[in-house]
Order: sequence, then structure tokens, then C-alpha cells
Amino acid sequence: MLLKPMVEPFRKYLQNKAMVRQEHLEEIMDMVIHKSIDKGEFLLQKGQVCTHSFFVLEGLVRFFSIDQEGKEHIVQFAPENWFISDRGSIFFGKPSEYFIDAIEPTHVVMLDSGFFHKATAISSEFRTYNEYLLQNHIRQLQNRINLLIGANAEIRYLDFLTLYPNITQRVPQWMVASYLGITPESLSRVRKGLLSKE
Repeated sequence: MLLKPMVEPFRKYLQNKAMVRQEHLEEIMDMVIHKSIDKGEFLLQKGQVCTHSFFVLEGLVRFFSIDQEGKEHIVQFAPENWFISDRGSIFFGKPSEYFIDAIEPTHVVMLDSGFFHKATAISSEFRTYNEYLLQNHIRQLQNRINLLIGANAEIRYLDFLTLYPNITQRVPQWMVASYLGITPESLSRVRKGLLSKE
């Protein structure tokens, strides 16, 4: 259900993180839409062209694929104050290979495909911050690839705890294992091993 923008957390984010000046805030805020989604509801499904980026106001979503054998592979979680989208689908206008759904009842800000172009034209501060977000996203993806191909399960799990310090109690163990590229049984062994070191 689409609602009028009741998006004060996003306004504060733009002020405090992106350092957007007051005189530009209203123009940018006029471009956003608030949406509430239920647990299990999809923001994107495979085969759809992704038309929005999403900023999580409250709740938790995941970005994942499903392989030919029906196994899920979680690429990213997005808790509060995170952006999530299929950038490739938005930029190139191609059908997505991914799904985005809600792990909890969630409120998001929907930002259409032209939002970032328009917002960067309005605010030089937002332009600088958007460049930072893009570069940080690339850095995180490179780190994730490096961990998946070269690090053991314990190191991957410790990195997960650093990146997502507040969601281990909010998601089932199999989802954490899916993100790490290991089995739930392997994750249990990693956790027990870490506890034994304390």
C-alpha cells in the first residue's frame, strides 16, 4: 500500500549523513514515496525490471537469488538506514535475476530510477555522498567476493557480525548460513568454536 511520505528518518538521514542543506531538503523529499510491506512480501521478483531503490526506515529486507536446484543464496541484508536495490537491473533496464523481500514487517522509502540523478543535480552535498555510497558498495562487494573465495567460515562469520551487528537475533540461522555460503550445521560449529574461545 502506497502512503503519503511519513519519512522523517529519511529526512534526518539526508541531513546528518549526506549533509543536505535545508533549502534543498524539501525538493528532494517531494520525490520520495513511503511504502509498508508485510513479512514475506516482495519488493522485487526475478524477471521484473527493478524500477526503484529502497531505503529501509524500519524493518529488515534481504536481496537473494534462487539457483536451478531451488536453493536460496542471500547476497545482502538491509536493516534500518540501509539502501537496497538491483542496481544492474535499474541502470540497464534488464529483468532482474534477484528477489527482494521483507524478513519482518517493514517500512521503506521508494526512490524511482531518476531519483539519484535529480537529487545530485539539486544538492552538491548529496552528489558527494552518493559517490561515497557507490564506492563503498563496490568496496563491500569486493570484500565479500574475497571472503567467499579465500576465507574460512569463521572469518566470514566474524566479518558478518561486524557488518551486521544487530541482526543475528532477527534472522533464522539458515539465512545467515546462506549469506555466508555454508550449511547451517557448519554455522553451528563455527558458533560453538567461537564460544569455546571466550
